[in-house]
Amino acid sequence: MLTSLLLAVSLQFSSPVNYPVSLAGNFGEPRPHHFHGGIDVKTQQAVGKPIFSIGEGYVSRITIGISGFGNAVYVQHPNGYTSVYCHLKDFVPVLRAVVSRHRKANGQSDIIDEYKKPSPPADIILPPSECPVSEGQLIAISGNTGSSQAPHLHLELHETKSWDMVDPLDFLPDLIKDTTPPMAHAFKAYPVMGEGVFCESPVQQWFPFNTHHLDRPFTAWGKVGFGIWANDYMEESYNKYGIRKTELMVDDELVFSSDVDKIPMDCNRMVNSWGDYPFFRYASVWFMKSFIEPGNTLPVIHANANRGIVDFNEERDYRLVYTLSDKFGNQSQYTFVVRGKKQTIPPKRTQHAPWVLHWDRMNNFQLPGVQLMVRRGLLPDDVEMNPTIVSKGGLSKVYRFTDVSYPLFNWATLSIRLDREVKDTDHLCILCDGDKEVEAEYHDGWVTGKIRDLGLSYEIGYKQK
Repeated sequence: MLTSLLLAVSLQFSSPVNYPVSLAGNFGEPRPHHFHGGIDVKTQQAVGKPIFSIGEGYVSRITIGISGFGNAVYVQHPNGYTSVYCHLKDFVPVLRAVVSRHRKANGQSDIIDEYKKPSPPADIILPPSECPVSEGQLIAISGNTGSSQAPHLHLELHETKSWDMVDPLDFLPDLIKDTTPPMAHAFKAYPVMGEGVFCESPVQQWFPFNTHHLDRPFTAWGKVGFGIWANDYMEESYNKYGIRKTELMVDDELVFSSDVDKIPMDCNRMVNSWGDYPFFRYASVWFMKSFIEPGNTLPVIHANANRGIVDFNEERDYRLVYTLSDKFGNQSQYTFVVRGKKQTIPPKRTQHAPWVLHWDRMNNFQLPGVQLMVRRGLLPDDVEMNPTIVSKGGLSKVYRFTDVSYPLFNWATLSIRLDREVKDTDHLCILCDGDKEVEAEYHDGWVTGKIRDLGLSYEIGYKQK
């Protein structure tokens, strides 16, 4: 008992700022291709606020211009966690001296990118003895560097060994006071193709929550998944936040749940599968699915044996209840009834096997002049491709594999054949959508690189010098 209490105390940290905290963003908010990996602490719309270490430890790393963080400080703590402070304007003198020595050793000018001007990136690793810090010690000045739209502190907390992202609010219990529950805006029905219909239609449909209990009638037959568009809110802020916990009950049976408390870095892009990525591209709002696609192994989502898919196979009323909760115990519920009603289910369109990539196996797809290798673990589900080949008279033809953006969980391997001889093969690359360079290697008439989206165009080009 005493050991557990001491452990709980040792895992708590203190505020990174010396004023009441308001958040511009919370942990785990869905974004295209990634979850928000920390909390965004407002700095009163200004730069120059003091930033303090949330716990004792040592500065283990300083980065400049890496991963969109701008100027960033990493503090490794003895309890197994590392805190990361991003978008800083400047460092305290002892850390600035470390940066100066590093730049001079690499023949660079001693300039810190405090006004978002181009500056050579730096990634400096420090030994434990060089810059020890105590809890509450000043380490930096807040800013707006890197991929930041307004002045704020982006604070991340990672498990040091695994580098899994964890919710800083779990370790900063008194940082925020909040009594506002999450709010749902709409739910969406996802009939399984060839196996279900909703309101007599096989297409996806969404319906607004204008009240916590929808009285309008819904009907379904067969297998249907659901998703919800919702946000969390906090007092004294107009910002919208991600939902910490979601539960979907059907007739008192839990069919889906999520608790966004820890996200492995290699699962970041699975947000595109849990979230409705195509709808987000269309409407800029996230419906988060209450079912799990077979290739999605994101550990913060859980479902029953049917992966959260509801089978309406009896002519009766089914009661669906969504429960949304935040970190502070605030909770809201949304209910609606779906009546099981026998309806015609259109047959599933037959897939053309040569053009299908399968989520559960190694895929080696080839056409004249191109080869695509997508290993197991990169797809949320089987995907039917519609490849296009365009000849523009360049170094190669232009290839696209799906009609719209289709992001992968990680890197696939793409090889494109040169259509004509070139004198300088050392500067060849793969161009994505005409201008974005993909690092690639030339070998025996082929250029090979890594891609993460099937719906972009790819061709051989030259690196910009």
